[in-house]
Amino acid sequence: MPDLPSGNAAIGQSGGPTAVINQSLAGVVEGLKAGLAASGKVKRILGMRHGVRGLVKSGSDGLVDLTGIDAAKLEAIARTPSAALGSTRDKPDEAYCERILAGARANDIRYFFYIGGNDSADTCRIVSEMAAAAGYELRCFHVPKTIDNDLLENDHTPGFPSAARFVSLALIGDALDNASLGGIKINVIMGRNAGFLTAAASLARGQASTGAAPADRPAPHLIYLPEVPFSTDAFLADVEAVYAKLGRCQIAVSEGIRDERVRMTAIREMADEIVDTSDMSVHELRQFFMGLSRNRSRATLMVTILSFGYKLGVPVEADLMFDARCLPNPYFVPALRRRTGRDRAVAAFMERDDSTREFIDRLESYLRYVVPHYVAEGKSYLTVAIGCTGGRHRSVMIAERLRGVLTNVDGARVRVRHRDIGNA
Repeated sequence: MPDLPSGNAAIGQSGGPTAVINQSLAGVVEGLKAGLAASGKVKRILGMRHGVRGLVKSGSDGLVDLTGIDAAKLEAIARTPSAALGSTRDKPDEAYCERILAGARANDIRYFFYIGGNDSADTCRIVSEMAAAAGYELRCFHVPKTIDNDLLENDHTPGFPSAARFVSLALIGDALDNASLGGIKINVIMGRNAGFLTAAASLARGQASTGAAPADRPAPHLIYLPEVPFSTDAFLADVEAVYAKLGRCQIAVSEGIRDERVRMTAIREMADEIVDTSDMSVHELRQFFMGLSRNRSRATLMVTILSFGYKLGVPVEADLMFDARCLPNPYFVPALRRRTGRDRAVAAFMERDDSTREFIDRLESYLRYVVPHYVAEGKSYLTVAIGCTGGRHRSVMIAERLRGVLTNVDGARVRVRHRDIGNA
């Protein structure tokens, strides 16, 4: 492994302690021992006491050496609930992450593993970018804690069985309480963007619903997931129907449900045309769209310039994709952090950098060359995606710059969409 740095590895645990968070700790230690430590790339395996708090302490007071831990003890730790190294609820900002990087330097840490949820993943991202900007070779790895519902992708979720069991048992007990006292019980279950834990509430029924009406199946009578648009009116009607028949209603609802009208807002913002068809006849609607297509018939190629953030996933619709994460990041300039690539101050910051100017010049030159070929080929749509870490600064600025360049290409219409500008 000649291209990997040599040094120490640090492991920390963050967020709420769970029944299986130590499984992740044991897995990282075992993997390091069998791989990087065995090859000599990792000299020592250090555990951070109470997460990154242990790393920012002076000296090595906050670190425990796990290099020589034997297999039996590691297996015992893996089977023990809670966090063996101690956890933390700290949400490091830029200044805090600078202290983390300083601690990594002081202890010759070249591999940083952080077990936790969303905030832990973001800590890894910030520290990784800071290390790269400072020229310090540091590999950062986020390890999903247990059943984190807000990661775009999961390699595995070791805590799901225990969490699902807890949810189902809690709902079983709550159903008995609801049956004896009556009324409406709403159980809010974690999961802002994914509902697989809330869906586990169905296990409390003890049997498949087989399509039965909510009032005719065991509790929980109603389950609502964030993946399904939520309608307040439909919800009230569902509850009323169950309550009218049983005098009670037990509900399991994900914390991430969003009203369907809110979901439609995002679609509305992406739309090129918004048409109120409420009072249109079929013939009027046909004439409208025919006129719309005639107005656009002069352009044979629709070019969409799409900015996005890699941390929120790559766009599957992209035909051409360019990575701007190699450029200086305005995020680390406090005065620019809350701004976007549309702001003149952000553009000015990026334009002062030689590498950024060359990147944009080369990209403009390439697209000036290739887009006319797509037009000549008869292609109808082309999506050019520009990505940076969060999709707020670098990719947005470059996308706006490309708008002006491609607008002058014959046979092409250009539109710009900033997918993640409001999410970074």
